[in-house]
Amino acid sequence: MLQPKSSNLSLCSGWAFIICGTISFLTLCYAAIISKILPEPRNSILLSIRNDWYYCFLVPLTLPVLIVLVYLHWLSMKLFKHA
Repeated sequence: MLQPKSSNLSLCSGWAFIICGTISFLTLCYAAIISKILPEPRNSILLSIRNDWYYCFLVPLTLPVLIVLVYLHWLSMKLFKHA
């Protein structure tokens, strides 16, 4: 049985989002964690990623901000429903 083209398009775009998200997650994990554990590389790009501490501090610091924003979103939806 053939599926309509719009279903195939949404299926392909869904897989593209999953693949891009996985690649982004693995890149962030390498930059934040794995590059600090491995020995010092000879490549200048990998060496600059290893010496950068921005993402190691950014990811844990985003969690409290995310919790506050989720609470404010919930609060605003409650106020909107009861107004």
